[in-house]
This record gives sequence, structure tokens and C-alpha cells, in this order.
Amino acid sequence: MQWLTQLAEVARRTGHPVTEVTGWKTRGHGPQPAVEGIVCHHSAGPSGGGDYPSLAVVRSGRPGLDGPLSQFGLGRSGRIYVIAAGRCWHNAPSTSGYHTNSNSIGIEAESDGRQPWPAIQLDAYRKLCAELCKEFGLSAARVKGHKEVNTAKPDPHSINMHDFRLQVARLIEGDDDVDVDAVWHDARIKMNKGEKDETAVSPAAFLQRIETEQDRIKAMLTQVLVRLDALDR
Repeated sequence: MQWLTQLAEVARRTGHPVTEVTGWKTRGHGPQPAVEGIVCHHSAGPSGGGDYPSLAVVRSGRPGLDGPLSQFGLGRSGRIYVIAAGRCWHNAPSTSGYHTNSNSIGIEAESDGRQPWPAIQLDAYRKLCAELCKEFGLSAARVKGHKEVNTAKPDPHSINMHDFRLQVARLIEGDDDVDVDAVWHDARIKMNKGEKDETAVSPAAFLQRIETEQDRIKAMLTQVLVRLDALDR
């Protein structure tokens, strides 16, 4: 277990402004046991103005759920708020073992769930996910929307997470030409033909696609087991 006291430094690598919320280095429901995934949220905060009006709730919680609710906040201006270095209550129950509260970092981006996302906020979102992946040795496949790892949640609204992950993968690779789907398609054709020449396949992108498929299958199996358990009752 560890307190993730490097999070402000990681956030600054994005090039976006960073606010360290007072007390963040010792804030959390105990230290963070592990970092195996990243969960992207929207705050469902007020529709009015302001950069990050959800800060007090994400930091201190709400009735029935104590804060902190996420390690990071993300303002409409692209400003990154470092809120907690410990475990946060941001995703439970999780359909993915990599994205439980004990195994993942949460990012609560300011949005009322309907308003269009400012371009600068999306840029900060992608870059923060990429820098966290690099810091903790994760592939872009481990970046999930809350709606992908919790069947009751719709966030982050209107973001196609497949495209989002592809953009994160490009930032990790430092290569704008990384096309995970094309790489996977080419590799599958080669495998179907019995060919072993993999020179045209980016290893990082190929492994990322495999991991994405593994996570998808695990999530499906988890949901099946949950339903079977409900039937047994």
C-alpha cells in the first residue's frame, strides 16, 4: 500500500495548470493498495459556470458517501485538481477487477452530463490519462469510462471511450499514426493465413488490443456470474 504523493508531478507533465488541494497528500480512505486501472467520470455537477464547482463534494463527500470521491478533479478550463493521494470511493461495485476502488485511480471531470465538453478539457483528460499510464506502467486498455466498469453509471457522457483510448495510446507512444484497429486487423489476417511475419505490427499497439479484448471478456463473465448468483437466490 502507498500514498500516491507523486500525483501532482504526474499531472504537471501534461502541460496543463495544476492545483494541489490543501491536504491532498494525506487524504484518502487509507493508502492506495494498487494502481491497475484508471476510471474516467463526469461530476454531474451544476449547469452554471465556474471551473470546478464540484470540488467540495469530490473532496469531502455527500450524504451517504464520505469523501474523497476521486484522486483527481478536472476543470472546464483544463485545470487539474489533485485531491487525494489515497484510496477514494469512485467506483463500486466494479465489473472489472482492475478498476475497483482499491485498484484504480479516479478522475472526476466537471460536467453536468449534458453540456458539450470544452476542447481544452478533453485535451487535459487524455493527457492526464496518458501520463498516469506511463507512470504506473499501464496500457491505454486500462483506461475505462465509469459506464464501462459499473452497469449503473452513464459517465462520462458523450465520450466514445474506444476513440478516447486510441488517442491516449497515441500520446503514450508519442506517435500520431498508431491505429490500434488497423494493427489488430492486419495481425488477424496474418494469423488466419498462418503467416508469422509481424514486422508491420506495432508490439505496443498489438498488446494493447489483446488486453482490451481480455478486459472486455472478463467484464462480460463478471456480469454473467452476477446474474447467475441472482437467479440462485
